Amino acid sequence: MPAGSKKSGTFRKVFKKTPGGKNVIHYEKRKPKSQKCGECKKELMGIPRLKASKMHNLAKTKKRPERPYGGYLCTACAKRRLIEESRS
Repeated sequence: MPAGSKKSGTFRKVFKKTPGGKNVIHYEKRKPKSQKCGECKKELMGIPRLKASKMHNLAKTKKRPERPYGGYLCTACAKRRLIEESRS
């Protein structure tokens, strides 16, 4: 039986094979949901689905795209916003 704290949906079961040939169950935290666009709520590309502790170790350029509104808006919404800004 798993420990009480491991019974919730927070943890996922991962089956690992030990060097002795036995299968054991490890419990790991689930991955966070993917980031969404601020306007259209579409999933953002170029942003890894990692826990905060893993994201902390990544370089800044690996965390989000290097363009205006990168990591906040999808490409279509960012393009639309830039066109609106240039017109006004």
